[in-house]
Amino acid sequence: MHSHSGQFCPGHAKDQLEEMIQAAIVRGMQTFALTEHMPRNSNDDLYPEEVTLSPFSTSITKISKIEAGDTIEPLFARHEAFLIEAVRLRQKYSDEVNILIGFEGDWIRPSYANLILGLASDPTVDFFIGSVHHVHQIPIDYDATFYKAARDAAGGTDELLFEDYFDSQYEMLKALKPKVVGHFDLIRLLSDEPDRDLREMKGVWEKAVRNLKLVVKQGGLMEINSAGLRKGLKEPYPGRALCGEFLKMGGKLTLSDDSHGTAQVGTNYLRAIEYLETLGVKELFTLDTNRHIAAQRNLSIRSVSLSSVKESFRA
Repeated sequence: MHSHSGQFCPGHAKDQLEEMIQAAIVRGMQTFALTEHMPRNSNDDLYPEEVTLSPFSTSITKISKIEAGDTIEPLFARHEAFLIEAVRLRQKYSDEVNILIGFEGDWIRPSYANLILGLASDPTVDFFIGSVHHVHQIPIDYDATFYKAARDAAGGTDELLFEDYFDSQYEMLKALKPKVVGHFDLIRLLSDEPDRDLREMKGVWEKAVRNLKLVVKQGGLMEINSAGLRKGLKEPYPGRALCGEFLKMGGKLTLSDDSHGTAQVGTNYLRAIEYLETLGVKELFTLDTNRHIAAQRNLSIRSVSLSSVKESFRA
């Protein structure tokens, strides 16, 4: 339910979009979502790799980064090119895998609500992932320098930054009501104790539980994101305590690798499945569509047994 290609996230990911789909098929996936990062509407929100190298070209085979000082217009052109290519590939591989077309919505400030909902209104888009990668408009998972700057802005401690992160996430959930919530506790990745049980921080835990309740109320899916394992965490996103609380509420989990290239498609899925088994999870959920009727792509939630996912996956 969560993937990125180097074709449409240059400098951030690797490989062509079609190669990502082919890797998913080889690994036995029955549903694969294309969710490139959304364009941002301010030059201040560009990542370092987006402000170097050569100008952007709208040619699908020559998409590159934009120059420092350039406008953000190339990002929107690239997004449109992504949707066109995604539709072509969905049709080409329709007999082999159910392809969902979406994007990862990046909540940076409240004004992004209109941008994200506007992008989601495109009839090509099946859904978007609701994610938070910034606190105080500073990236919190890019590198240690940015993380420290965000922590300083929050008051100087991880606990204060965590609280601000979950407050920002709450704003995002209320405004967007995303069908899939991305890496719920991403904030812990670069913290001093990334595997710390959030229940040890009373204020943080209360805000996180508040957010979980809202996800359940809105009927959203929360991803078990195996990228956390790939990045050195002991557990996927979200951690055990949060998953247990969410499941007690009747929350629905989906499975994601947050792949940024073919080598990462399905990475650590077996470890993530074992993690889910220890939590007593018997079923996962995925978004589904009337895949063979292009004019009637009504989105629904489908239950999939965890055992069938484990049996069909090819590492």
